[in-house]
Amino acid sequence: MSYWLTAAGERRYPRLENNLRVDVVVIGGGITGITAAYLLKRAGRTVALVEREQCLRRDTGHTTAHITYVTDLLPSELVKYFGRDDGQAAWDAGLAAMQQIEENIRQEQADCEFRHVPGYLFGSLKKDPADDAKSLQQEAEAAAEMDFEGLYMDKVPVFNRPGIRFANQAKFHPVKYLKALLAMIPGDGCHVFEQTEVQEVGEEPLNVKANGQSIECGYVVVATHTPLMGKASLVSATLLQSKLVPHSTYAVGARLPQGLYPEALFWDTSDPYYYLRIDRHEDHDYAIFGGEDHKTGQQTDTKTNFQNLVRMLLTHLPQAVVDHHWSGQVFGSNDGLPYIGEVAKGQFAATGYAGNGMTFGTLGAMMACDAAMGRKNPWSDLFSVSRKKIRGGTWDYLRENIDYPYYMIKDRLTRSEGKSVDALAPGEGKILRIDGRRVAAYMDEKGGVTMVSPVCPHMGCIVHWNGAESTWDCPCHGSRFTATGQVLGGPAETSLERVDVTQAKS
Repeated sequence: MSYWLTAAGERRYPRLENNLRVDVVVIGGGITGITAAYLLKRAGRTVALVEREQCLRRDTGHTTAHITYVTDLLPSELVKYFGRDDGQAAWDAGLAAMQQIEENIRQEQADCEFRHVPGYLFGSLKKDPADDAKSLQQEAEAAAEMDFEGLYMDKVPVFNRPGIRFANQAKFHPVKYLKALLAMIPGDGCHVFEQTEVQEVGEEPLNVKANGQSIECGYVVVATHTPLMGKASLVSATLLQSKLVPHSTYAVGARLPQGLYPEALFWDTSDPYYYLRIDRHEDHDYAIFGGEDHKTGQQTDTKTNFQNLVRMLLTHLPQAVVDHHWSGQVFGSNDGLPYIGEVAKGQFAATGYAGNGMTFGTLGAMMACDAAMGRKNPWSDLFSVSRKKIRGGTWDYLRENIDYPYYMIKDRLTRSEGKSVDALAPGEGKILRIDGRRVAAYMDEKGGVTMVSPVCPHMGCIVHWNGAESTWDCPCHGSRFTATGQVLGGPAETSLERVDVTQAKS
């Protein structure tokens, strides 16, 4: 389980049980949704925040919570692909989001372990340190070109590799922070609903249907990782989803002796990159180390990702004692910047944050609030959902999405891992072919077997078993399902279809 979720107390919110009317409905109980609902209430709007499961239990609760304006795209890449002005605008937006987080903390006196710390971008852990020295000097110069100061260093702390020090980045306890905002939303005509799954966004009047009830509203903010279809057209919604690139990412938490290493953020130039944060506590320090990313559903033995992470962590922090491990999911875009803006009249979406979920998630909430209030936002064109400027042109877009037809065709023709439930071990899932019918079968620790269709309801790909997390993951667009088939994360909006066990055995 995520370190954040074990360290924070529980609070539950009710299900939607009645029809109601509010100014704005916000769909999704992560950092974007909670922050948007909070800001809208402060701005004088009535709001209903609806979450399919429990707030903060999905990807926001599985982050490593780096708060930084430094994007996954390196400074030179931003200038090359977007130009100096737009590159600076992207970092300015991240800085504004950081300032908004601080303002929210001050406003609510949130006890969430917020700290300003330096952030270090350093040479790849998979290469000779000398290989990256010149390029990192150039990155520091590119950052300066965008009016952001980065100090080049021959050796950054901990890793002793060439790197860049960015002052005044930040970190916090994300669940404690967001629970403080969440507690301020209910009341004065505002609501938080959990266990409330949205089935439809309707028009004339605009409304959100969930749990058999209807919430009439003037505006909808879709703050799910992959935007729901809502009332956007099927073509435009599917097009937006196809521009997103889902990756699974892994993290481990470890206790450290106090004072051995500086309290800071670190990330390297590997692709995918490794990232570390070190926190101070009263009697020990704590390290959270992540990486080993891969496209969701496209790796067979995910347990090796944790093993590789622990091995790399102990190579550089040999005193670390690992006591937590978890995985999460990040969605990138086809040009490296998030998609934030209206997808249909009165309907706003924000997604594609990649490794900047805390800052871009907050920015998405700020921009959603502006849109709902009818205010102009300085970054609306840069992050527009319909923007035409695509990094690398059409080729990058096609290369990312070629996985969809490849996995659909390949999996439908070839994949099965047995012809009987005898192929399963307790706690294991496999794609089986039983009496000519393919099923996604899972055996629980007591020997009970659940069978569901292996066909992802989003666009028909075949799911893969994730042994590290005991989930079914779609390799095409990143949908995730529990071992027994319930949807965990989109773009799929419905669960895997149940298969009758008796029928499957017959």
